[in-house]
Amino acid sequence: MLLRNRAVVALGLRICSSHVTKGPLADAVKHSSDMSEFREVFSKAKHIAIITGAGVSAESGVPTFRGKNEKWRKWLSQDLATPEAFSRDPSRVWEFYHYRRELVMNKKPSAVHLALAECEVRLTKQGRSVVIITQCIDDLHRQAGSKHVLNIHGSLMETRCMSCGHVSVNKRSPICAPLKNKGDPGPDVPDAQIPVDKLPRCEERECNGLLRPNVVFFGETLDSHILTKVEKEIETCDLCLVVGTSSIVYPAAMFGPRIASRGVPVAEFNINTTPKSEYFMYHFQGPCGTTLPQALAQHESEVF
Repeated sequence: MLLRNRAVVALGLRICSSHVTKGPLADAVKHSSDMSEFREVFSKAKHIAIITGAGVSAESGVPTFRGKNEKWRKWLSQDLATPEAFSRDPSRVWEFYHYRRELVMNKKPSAVHLALAECEVRLTKQGRSVVIITQCIDDLHRQAGSKHVLNIHGSLMETRCMSCGHVSVNKRSPICAPLKNKGDPGPDVPDAQIPVDKLPRCEERECNGLLRPNVVFFGETLDSHILTKVEKEIETCDLCLVVGTSSIVYPAAMFGPRIASRGVPVAEFNINTTPKSEYFMYHFQGPCGTTLPQALAQHESEVF
């Protein structure tokens, strides 16, 4: 399993697994929930890596597409988010992503997003750095004001052409006329069956190729340029926070344990424990919007 996980990280292959990692990567540790102790560690950190997942956006009202939200109509969401599904039925997959885009456009950054953005601004003035490595595709970190964000799974607000490869920001609502009022997730809602030539098309140099959401589907590799930046952060940070992620989607699920294996303090903030909790020095259970702002608030030792 260890070799498999290392291979997954090296390839940047996005897969979903509920398997709990065991083995020599990191010995299980008894984590602490002592906030004052964590705050002392935080006050001394110079380069902080923060890994965020769907739980962060859930506090803004964005469904996690797990548990009760796991299905869209009669399909599992992770079965729609694949290159094979898009190839077979681009209309259905675009309906699913159109639903997600429209939902996100009406959401605002949560207390978590705002706390992270404020922390980055404050620490930057002190010559310290904060980087957010996020699995979220909703762009709420940037809306909140965070600057140093690595979107490892892409963005709902971008499209990529299947023909020419051009990537562009796209915040149109609806993204194309035939998708207007489409995407209702109800189990009895029929597919719109939009002809492929009426789906979002590329406008770059009259290409007119079929557009797809610029997200990393399950079974695809992460962007190599972003993965290289992530690897650098994993190897150089002196504190890591793992916030609102179930730690079951690879390779992101291995980032925190890899950092912990270097002896670097890792703190997990989640409403529940996760398959990776045992590897981390700290675990703060409860809504991240309550625990994280307290953890990142200005420390008495900070000097401006």
